[in-house]
Amino acid sequence: MIKVAIIGAGAISDSHILAYLNFKEKCQIVAFADLYVDKAKQKAEAYNLNAKVYPSYTELIEKEEFDVASICLPPYEHAPTAIALLNSGKNVLVEKPMAPSLEDCDQMIAAAQKNNRLLSVVAQNRFRTPVMRLNTVLKSGIAGKILFGKADSLWWRGSNYYDLWWRGTWEKEGGGCTINHAVHHIDMYLWMMGMPDSVLAITTNLNHTNSEVEDFSTAVLFYKNNAIGQITASLIHHGEEQQLLFQCENAGLSLPWKVCSYNQRENGFPEENSEKAAEIQAYYDSLPEVKNTAHNGQIENFLSAIEGKGDLLVDGNQGRNSIMLITAIYLSAHLGTKVDLPLKEDCLFYTRDGIVKNAKKFHKKTKSVDNISNSKITFGKEF
Repeated sequence: MIKVAIIGAGAISDSHILAYLNFKEKCQIVAFADLYVDKAKQKAEAYNLNAKVYPSYTELIEKEEFDVASICLPPYEHAPTAIALLNSGKNVLVEKPMAPSLEDCDQMIAAAQKNNRLLSVVAQNRFRTPVMRLNTVLKSGIAGKILFGKADSLWWRGSNYYDLWWRGTWEKEGGGCTINHAVHHIDMYLWMMGMPDSVLAITTNLNHTNSEVEDFSTAVLFYKNNAIGQITASLIHHGEEQQLLFQCENAGLSLPWKVCSYNQRENGFPEENSEKAAEIQAYYDSLPEVKNTAHNGQIENFLSAIEGKGDLLVDGNQGRNSIMLITAIYLSAHLGTKVDLPLKEDCLFYTRDGIVKNAKKFHKKTKSVDNISNSKITFGKEF
């Protein structure tokens, strides 16, 4: 039986708890760690868990026996917590974003390798049937070469969102909507289209004055094969329209799922290629459904990999890829120039100190609260 500890008792921890509870034959939640002990106790009681509660992960490591930890903490705490856990021989699943800086990511990966332990980064949207199917369709080549890829990670958050003490600062969050909201769309985009060779981006803050960081960004991505990508992240979009879109040689594919295909008329204008669209649709429909979705699917894969019954589908290197592209977006926006990938260790934003020192602060954070009483969170549009 795999013994599990949950570190951080905020709203996102519920997704982890419920997922682990779906696999009671494999694992048992034995402990929580949170600065707010009463909050962690309430969480354990709410799920009828016979779990001990600790005020810190250091005390948890010292006093509790467990095999696996889910890290559900603010981003700036991900790296030190994960490294301590890995060095104590634990397997680690860390919430998105992996960490605020590439240096943090590299130190986490090195700790996992040194201790021969698994490090996984939450990318729960990969474990959804339409997402899995779209990835398979793209990689099959049935739609032809990808010419243009687009990710729209469009959210809406009110000004109170940034009242929470650790939000809205480069030091604690590592950035704004690009790293903390668009990271999932960026992960899916990279999974399907791959890392670009260069990036040109802008970032700005349009409507959140209690925040140093951006609430809007858009980036153009350039590939050696002449393909183009575009990623937009936002916290100002009423309706929260979110999509992935790929225009290929033979068809356009998107999530929410849609397929469209054109042939050219004699004059070059389009006419529908219903045969190609039907072929792609039939292939899409033939692909298996994901049995356990979202966090359930990722945690099932994580536990199976620990048992040696399958490969880890989202490891630390893949989590790092998202942070590298996000870092390139920030670097390009702040320098006002195109940035080449991969980034090197001497880039301005490689370390957290470099980010804090060099990042533009759009506003000064003037309001800060320790906790937000209403912990309900929303996840945007379902694919």
